[in-house]
Amino acid sequence: MSTLDLPVPSRPLTYADLERMPDDGRRYELFDGALLVSPSPSRLHQRVVLQLVRLLDPLTLPAWELFTAPFDVVIDDYTAFEPDVLIARMADLTERNLPAPPVLAIEVLSPSTRTTDLTTKHARLRDFGCRHYWVVDPDEPSVVAWELGDGAYVEAGRAVGEETMRLERPFAVEVTPQRLTER
Repeated sequence: MSTLDLPVPSRPLTYADLERMPDDGRRYELFDGALLVSPSPSRLHQRVVLQLVRLLDPLTLPAWELFTAPFDVVIDDYTAFEPDVLIARMADLTERNLPAPPVLAIEVLSPSTRTTDLTTKHARLRDFGCRHYWVVDPDEPSVVAWELGDGAYVEAGRAVGEETMRLERPFAVEVTPQRLTER
């Protein structure tokens, strides 16, 4: 994460402040009023996102919609972030964001977001009630899926390289991490 020479108020930032950030290719996210800025994703990162979309789009129910970043998940006025891939109930969406828990949120790790994705976003999505959270590491390659149960995330699946992760929720899917990194 990095900081920019932006006029930042001496108070915690709000979602309204976040909406005024420049459209400059960086990812602007808000955690407890603190601004986190990430550079544009790498080529491999983008390839993995596209492969996930190709895999998940046919499985997405008619009452759901599939998105890639940038599209905000707004937890409260001081916390909003952009999962790399998310599936949301259409009934929960506004034109600008998702102010309700996603059905599925997926983060593709990069050096600038690894810690946030594995700790802060993991905890925030859990507490917000997101039933399914996946993290893909394109460098290993690997994928880990968690499912929410009794207020905690429980590992639902894991795969590395050519292994295949099989899940039944939120839909039946097979994910092979190595294939996500290939054209």
